[in-house]
Amino acid sequence: MSEARSPSGRITVLLVDDHAVVREGYRRLLERDESLHVAGEAATAADAMRLDAQLRPAVVVLDIALPGISGIEILRRILARRPEARVLMFSMYHDGIYATRAINAGARGYLSKASAPDLLVQAVRSVADGHRYFSPDVQQAMSKQSSEVNQLAGALSTRELEVLRMLAQGYGVDQIGERLGLSSKTAANHQSSIKQKLGANSALQLLLIAQQFGLISG
Repeated sequence: MSEARSPSGRITVLLVDDHAVVREGYRRLLERDESLHVAGEAATAADAMRLDAQLRPAVVVLDIALPGISGIEILRRILARRPEARVLMFSMYHDGIYATRAINAGARGYLSKASAPDLLVQAVRSVADGHRYFSPDVQQAMSKQSSEVNQLAGALSTRELEVLRMLAQGYGVDQIGERLGLSSKTAANHQSSIKQKLGANSALQLLLIAQQFGLISG
């Protein structure tokens, strides 16, 4: 089982984010609180799985938008191997769809990166103590999300939701592939799958659906 605290009495944390500068900022922020200790950092799915098994941290702070495998899939894999793990999703996405999907996959909390810095410390401590935690903007987004929209969005994978957001923002498949660590062919396949699943035949239809999902502002 995971230990809520290390032998020194501090809450151990594993940070998973593909940007080194971002991880360094989070480490410094968390370790200002003497009750917290960042035991490890990971930039990839493989490193996240390896370090989680090795360190068995009290809390895994996990980004959703990672190259290759999404954070939601990493969450599922961690919990499949270590069901007692406590995972806090920390993402630039504050949409109700992402938060609902993360919680359904077993996350203990969801915090948007737009939140005030002190909320990250608060969220980690809350999740370590066995509570659920949602940042205010995420709570608001979840409360506005209709069951109909959740059902329609449920047809898409987490990666497809990311691709849909970027298509609606005007990115081409080459740009999307580069940003998500995918080949252009894979990104194009995601685009085709999204259109088929949603019954969309044009860029305008995808834009309107993305707005309906709350992935972009209207």
